[in-house]
Amino acid sequence: MSQCCLQGFQWDGTPEGKESTLANNKAYVTGSNPDVAIMVIADLFGWTFINERLLSDHYAKEADATVFMPDFFGGDVIPSEIIRDNSRLREFDLSGFHKHNAKEIRWPELLSCVKALRSQYKRIGVLGYCYGGWSSFRLGSQSHSPPLVDCISAAHPTWLTEEEIDDIGVPVQILAPEVDPLFTPELKAYANSVIPTKSVPYDYQFFPGVEHSFATRGNPNDEKERRAMVRGKNAQVAWMREWLHG
Repeated sequence: MSQCCLQGFQWDGTPEGKESTLANNKAYVTGSNPDVAIMVIADLFGWTFINERLLSDHYAKEADATVFMPDFFGGDVIPSEIIRDNSRLREFDLSGFHKHNAKEIRWPELLSCVKALRSQYKRIGVLGYCYGGWSSFRLGSQSHSPPLVDCISAAHPTWLTEEEIDDIGVPVQILAPEVDPLFTPELKAYANSVIPTKSVPYDYQFFPGVEHSFATRGNPNDEKERRAMVRGKNAQVAWMREWLHG
């Protein structure tokens, strides 16, 4: 991860869900479908970040699902004020975050949360942003039998490896901004060459002129970014509806 994972804009609005738990993790929960669930894996700003709570509300309504956004960062919360003042980016210990939330540390929590959903809901989708990129792919791995989830969507994925791309086994969607030092042109090309050989439905959405984090922290007052955010949200809603309801 890099400093681009901390930049962006905070949106206005009032989330409509509630705080609860999933497995042993605190979670933001919104929606009331008894059969269909979506797990949102947040970016670095985590489960309390208003932007991603507002997005979760949209998914609950528009994709007709109960949406869970758990805390996968052990209670660590980045002050939202940092997003409004780039001069404060250095206040956040990014290397420490990497160490505390490494894949091997958080994977058991991701696994237990999805298993808890699978025990209660008939259909499960995963939406991952930034940090949620590698984890959504791993949850959608073909190594899980039966599958842990029914579909995934990853926006500007971080820490995603070629091996995790190789192992995908469920319908997969990627939202890829043009400018992204973490989901590089080389990794984009790899995904687009390998995933079509995996016999799984694949939807690659390319967003010219926008940067990493546009889907969760784009500027709503910039027409280019606003249109990209809306298009991204609509694409993810359509993907979830197709594979969780279709």
